[in-house]
Amino acid sequence: MSEAKPQEPWQWSEAHWRRLVNQVRAGRSYRPKMWKGKARCAVALSFDSDHETNELRDGGKSIGRMSWGQYGNRVGVPRILKLLDGHGIKATFYVPAVAALIHPDEQRRVIAEGHEIGIHGWIHELNSVLPYDVERDLMLRSADTLEKVTGKRSVGLRTPSWDFSPNTLRIEKELGLAYDSSLMADEDCYELLLEGEPTGIIELPVEWVRDDAVYFMMHRFSSLRPYTPPTDVLDILRRELDAAWEERGIFQLTCHPHVIGYRSRIWILDELIRHAKAKGDVWFATHAEIVDWARNHSA
Repeated sequence: MSEAKPQEPWQWSEAHWRRLVNQVRAGRSYRPKMWKGKARCAVALSFDSDHETNELRDGGKSIGRMSWGQYGNRVGVPRILKLLDGHGIKATFYVPAVAALIHPDEQRRVIAEGHEIGIHGWIHELNSVLPYDVERDLMLRSADTLEKVTGKRSVGLRTPSWDFSPNTLRIEKELGLAYDSSLMADEDCYELLLEGEPTGIIELPVEWVRDDAVYFMMHRFSSLRPYTPPTDVLDILRRELDAAWEERGIFQLTCHPHVIGYRSRIWILDELIRHAKAKGDVWFATHAEIVDWARNHSA
């Protein structure tokens, strides 16, 4: 007897497509009337320290691409930390466990300088292709590894490549995480619903328009060669920041040390920080701090 032919999306029943849509949804909004210190805007800077795992995760063995990842550790992160220290602000670094094991001193320095480290997978794997038990094992091992390396338990997670499986939120809940930063249903914090039920986990949303990689990443042996002039990238991000300030919301930014860390690009970050400070009434904080404030100061 032949197997039933898979249905096309337009053939799905309403029950089926509603079930898919309702797996993980945005619930209650967490938008405080004002931020810490009576600031009108919160600025959440984050850095995904993927390093060599960008190549390793797909079974890659390119020495050239792994050296690009090592640049993130040797040059990118130190340059970013120096910039943040000069401005006296804190940020969040999301680190795959394998990258933390390759560069443990980097992670200890990040924590010692008062920044946050969040979970970012084991080897920057894609969650959506993993069975539940494998994803769970990798997430738990990643959390334990970061704690062993840094001496501090992470309270938040950003899935590698923002790739969210039907099991991810359930595992995050089991881990007792306070927040996630992988999804895009809003610009303010919101509670995540799992199959319609509140989880207590708050999302601090991301967006591709606020990610440096989409403007600068390239792959020598593929057609992936986008490039936007740094001045244009600054203009886009500055407009996002200005709008967040006007709306009394959050400006969240995702950068990568091996992307933003170059001499011709790091100034974008410097200019954004200077612009925010010049506007005034801005609170720079880690993702965990912003989520905690939103949770405790929203009606």
